[in-house]
Amino acid sequence: MNLNLTTKKIDSDVEIIIVRNKKIKENKEILEVLKFTGKDEEVVLLPESKKIYVGCESSDEDNIRIAIANAVKKLNTTNYKSASIKCKDKLSAYIDGFELGNYSFDKYKSKDEKDISEDKNIYIEVEEITKDIQNVFEQSVAICTSVNMVRDFVNTAPDDFYPSVMAQEAIKIATNNNLECKILDEEYLEQNGMGAMLAVGRASRYRSKLIHLTYKPSGKKKTKKKIVLVGKGLTYDSGGLSLKPSDFMVSMKSDKSGGSAVLGIMNAISSLNLPIEVHGIVGAVENMIGGDAYKPDDILKAKNGTTIEVRNTDAEGRLVLADCLCYAQDEIEEIDGIFDFATLTGACVVGVGQYTSGIMGNNEKLNNEFIKTSLKSGELACMLPFNRYLKKTLKSEIADICNISNTRYGGAITAGMFLENFIKDEYKQKWVHVDIAGPAFVESDWGYNPHGASGAGVRMTLEYLKSL
Repeated sequence: MNLNLTTKKIDSDVEIIIVRNKKIKENKEILEVLKFTGKDEEVVLLPESKKIYVGCESSDEDNIRIAIANAVKKLNTTNYKSASIKCKDKLSAYIDGFELGNYSFDKYKSKDEKDISEDKNIYIEVEEITKDIQNVFEQSVAICTSVNMVRDFVNTAPDDFYPSVMAQEAIKIATNNNLECKILDEEYLEQNGMGAMLAVGRASRYRSKLIHLTYKPSGKKKTKKKIVLVGKGLTYDSGGLSLKPSDFMVSMKSDKSGGSAVLGIMNAISSLNLPIEVHGIVGAVENMIGGDAYKPDDILKAKNGTTIEVRNTDAEGRLVLADCLCYAQDEIEEIDGIFDFATLTGACVVGVGQYTSGIMGNNEKLNNEFIKTSLKSGELACMLPFNRYLKKTLKSEIADICNISNTRYGGAITAGMFLENFIKDEYKQKWVHVDIAGPAFVESDWGYNPHGASGAGVRMTLEYLKSL
């Protein structure tokens, strides 16, 4: 799909009309016959009028995104090659709706099943194309392109996307965006005492990789902030020796969503040209079973010297993140913010539902700032509070800490509190943990998100970085 800005009315094959606040201004009789009332997610095609009507009950940006996405889906059921739409405001929401709503993943479809229709041209009519309008257009397209790239990464089958493939994709992103890139292997992990991450990937035939991308402002721009993003990149999670039930193992290709989100953010960051230094760190690992697998009852030592009693090998993502967080704080000086992203717990999905990310950390103000920008971007998020009583449930009798809590309750929070043990004192108020287990991968369409991966984490973080 090709998006085009124009100041003229284009004679396209079909016109998309958003009916806002249920105010139908034309074709009322025929729309009434078709029971179209202008409610959210209602859409109807009138071929004789060459118009697609879509409902939008408010002017909220996310409602606009959803409306546009539904119009795109209707458009894609036709042979129309072009469509036009008027846009008076909130251009970025229109772009999001078109780009994100048009996404499909057909990599593994046979040729007969793939959509082989020609690319459709979309003309967005605006009053004038100023420099600001052009910037909004270009940045929105760049962000959506990165979201869709993350969706591709996450949807790709695990035997086609393992740690070294993830590293190769990081190198491509670095090359295309003039970023610095380090790929560190298991020898580095061993030499630097990263025993937690090293243990998780031990039984896999695919060797673990630590990925480190760096963006620095170009030209003479003064760097105002230094932000670190850390992602869980479990390219597949079998649960290890604490093997998942077969039903829960399906879709575990999505356990790389946090790491993929970090790669997507780094792919978009240079196009925003922000005066912020950003580091993206990903622990790319596969958690498998075998004679060399790490075991319940093992004691692991993380990079900061903390000893961890393993009571469940399926609580592996926090082990990978622990070492990656330690690496970030040891290798990067004077950090202004640390944000980690992970499909970390099923408990978060139980607590807040499939579509919402759980935000945690010690700094309530920072948590709320991040939630505010998340909601502005269109990603749902809410805060899960730490408390002293849950912290005690991670106590180990034989090591510094257990990798799981001794209670089944509050699992998303205890996972976040586990990670806090690997944040240095000077950064405890600058760290945010983002559990994207719910929205990262949903096996049904929702809003402008397709079946499968949504690219969760990308838009919320870029919106936050822009706010700085």
